[in-house]
Amino acid sequence: MKTIFQYIKTYKISASIAFMLMLVELTVELTQPLLIRKIIDDGIVEKDSHTIWLWGSIMMLLALLAFLAGISNSFFAGYAAQNFAYDLRNALFQKIQSFTMTTFLRFPSASLITRLTNDVSQVQQVFFMSLRIMLRAPLVVLGSLIMAFYVDASLAIYLGIGLPFLAIFMLMMVKKSIVQFSAVQRRVDRVNRMIQENLQAMRLVKAYLRGVYEASRFEKVANALKKDTSSALRLMEYIQPILLIVMNLAMLVILWFGAGQIQKEQTQIGDIAAIVNYTMRITGSFSMFAFIITLFSRAKASADRMEEILLIEDGVENVILHPQIEVPSKKGELVFENVSFQYPRTDRYVLKNISFTCKQGEKVAIMGATGSGKSTLLQLITNFYEVEEGRILVDGLDLKEWNVEKLRQIIGYVPQRALLFTGTIFDNITWGKTDATLEEVMTATKQAQIHDSVMHFPNSYQTRVGQKGVNLSGGQKQRLSIARAILRKPEFLLFDDSTSALDIKTESALWDALADERATMLVVTQKIQTAKDADQIILLENGVLSACGTHDELMTSSTLYQRIAQSQADLGEKSDD
Repeated sequence: MKTIFQYIKTYKISASIAFMLMLVELTVELTQPLLIRKIIDDGIVEKDSHTIWLWGSIMMLLALLAFLAGISNSFFAGYAAQNFAYDLRNALFQKIQSFTMTTFLRFPSASLITRLTNDVSQVQQVFFMSLRIMLRAPLVVLGSLIMAFYVDASLAIYLGIGLPFLAIFMLMMVKKSIVQFSAVQRRVDRVNRMIQENLQAMRLVKAYLRGVYEASRFEKVANALKKDTSSALRLMEYIQPILLIVMNLAMLVILWFGAGQIQKEQTQIGDIAAIVNYTMRITGSFSMFAFIITLFSRAKASADRMEEILLIEDGVENVILHPQIEVPSKKGELVFENVSFQYPRTDRYVLKNISFTCKQGEKVAIMGATGSGKSTLLQLITNFYEVEEGRILVDGLDLKEWNVEKLRQIIGYVPQRALLFTGTIFDNITWGKTDATLEEVMTATKQAQIHDSVMHFPNSYQTRVGQKGVNLSGGQKQRLSIARAILRKPEFLLFDDSTSALDIKTESALWDALADERATMLVVTQKIQTAKDADQIILLENGVLSACGTHDELMTSSTLYQRIAQSQADLGEKSDD
């Protein structure tokens, strides 16, 4: 938890003030039994009403002081805890943003969501409660024991005998509970992952009438969470009865021997009342320990999971420009030299010995069967992953030597699955270039063949887009994603099968509109019609470069390309029929 505690240092002044106010409350609490002793021995026993009123008034004033200290403590503790959680959540989110794709894929999305929400809340709650009661409880136990010895050591010794055994018992319970609550957090991850998966696939679930089946799957995962949580909480339930048994036995012994000492006039009634009062305070504090241990165990498990994110160093993208390397001037040239790649924790090469060259302003079509490595090839250009063998040169500079931020500033990337964010159409298009003007946006949308559709929306470019573009068609989302990439005026435009939802006429108009762009375009496509106009076609088969050339060249030299062309021609004839 050392890394997590570093985020508390910023608010050490507020936390220190809260701690000092908590000590005021503690001092009042430990002083009250002494005042009760004074009232009993010097007031009630001596029948001195003046003493009773005097010390009773002092007790009331001290209680008011503790009340005001408690309110102020809550304010400063809440301020420190809320801001601590804010900083920690931001640090986690920024760290995740800096992950390489290899590192990012190590963690399920649901697990990252849990760490940013539930885990942060657990630690925040413990920090707040520590400044309110968690630190106070052990101090009450220690302070009450010391004060009991101050009042009468011969009776307090019975109180102190059982405390070391209780301390050892609680330490053992903490260790066990941390393990169990770690398992609970992993179960929460699984529940969140299933919820996320199901909500994303809601249309499919309804279309296939799989609601009952999905509900049964969720019931199993939720039941596993319930069992693990019940097991962890059951362990906590053993704590309080055992603590109460030991402390009540101690109180009975004190009362037994105290009564004998009163009869022998070896002690006063007020001393017995004070020690019993301290014993009750210790018992009350111990009764909170089950709650404290539960909170601490959960927080410890959550802190460990967050530290796992924050301490990652080798899976972070290079965002610092090498001082000895100058960013090359804009050229738009791309070279693959014997590039091979396999995904982490796999033993199969997705791409093997790929070599080709793209010149500035060329349109390059990338074709191949599903799983042949087309999308992976584009993701290597964006440096989402590092190549295993060979090298990729962008404008003559090895990709490994590029600063990631500078590299991606010259790339316009349109993913296979069009992604839009909640906000306006204008916000989504300018997402990659926030300083763009409306005129620039309209130019990009006209090229992307979406301007007319946008103008038919109720508020044109200020029309709100639902989550993930739920209120738009597939073709509209694709064209908005394309407009977003075009707007940046990048050196490279990467289209990952991002025109699949467009009809032939619209797609043809798109490529005609982009013909004057100086950007080098790499287009993953399954359509021969799209590939025909490309300057060169890269044909992949099982991760290997099967052929490279123009449409006419491949029609005479590649049997695989011929088969693809013939199959699409046959489909075209059938559709005409």
